[in-house]
Amino acid sequence: MRSAFAVAAAEPQHLPGGRSLAFRCGDVVLKPVDNAAEASWLAAAFEQLRVDGIRIARPVRSSDGRWVVSGWSAQRFVSGRPAPRFGEIISVGVELHRALAGLPRPKFLDHAEGLYSWADRISWGESAASTEGLGEGVGADTFAALAAGRHDVDLPSQVVHGDLVGNVLFAGSAPPAVIDITPFWRPPLWASAVAVVDAVAWGGADPEMAAALQQQTHWRQMLRRALMFRLAISLAHPRSTSESLVGVLSAVQLLEPMMNENLPGLGAH
Repeated sequence: MRSAFAVAAAEPQHLPGGRSLAFRCGDVVLKPVDNAAEASWLAAAFEQLRVDGIRIARPVRSSDGRWVVSGWSAQRFVSGRPAPRFGEIISVGVELHRALAGLPRPKFLDHAEGLYSWADRISWGESAASTEGLGEGVGADTFAALAAGRHDVDLPSQVVHGDLVGNVLFAGSAPPAVIDITPFWRPPLWASAVAVVDAVAWGGADPEMAAALQQQTHWRQMLRRALMFRLAISLAHPRSTSESLVGVLSAVQLLEPMMNENLPGLGAH
């Protein structure tokens, strides 16, 4: 595979994070892709994208010009590590989404399958999605309680990065870097809400770190959907842990005041 992307012949260096399937070869990172259409679309979109104050992991073409070869893609290595700098992560997302605002809806999203697409659809109450995968118990009850307060919103959707926390890297005084784009067609404020949920659920963040977002239109509804999205994943993921679920349920309790709405049935949980 290294020869297909003309990368260094040095021994590949295994990189942490993600599914632990990424390898650094010199200044190039090789990683497998689940959806070739998605990977190719992202590579084409990010090849020339410029975002002030943000480093982008640029895609690398194979020697014959393809973005994906035998289920593998390549991108330039960017230095840095994840850090609990959640306010900055949200700001990075805002700038990134501003740069992505003009992109058309990718066709591959119309046929997207898998856990994350399912969780996205049921959190938005889309009719084609079934909640059967939630099972029974406190988690499913909490999801239903959140859904009871959901109502339609009028916000424009666009391509957004739905997994910012953990995929924004910091390296000294260098600008933050964005890697591993997880694309969704949703309002940018929803992506910010997902970052808030992740920060509170698993990063130990104070919910007040997102206080400024409360002034934005439909923030409560975006936060509600973000909580439902992460809760659905924690309930249905085959490798989910009890700690993951407890983290999301705790985030529901901690972020409830920010939604400023009564969530029926949550008081006992």
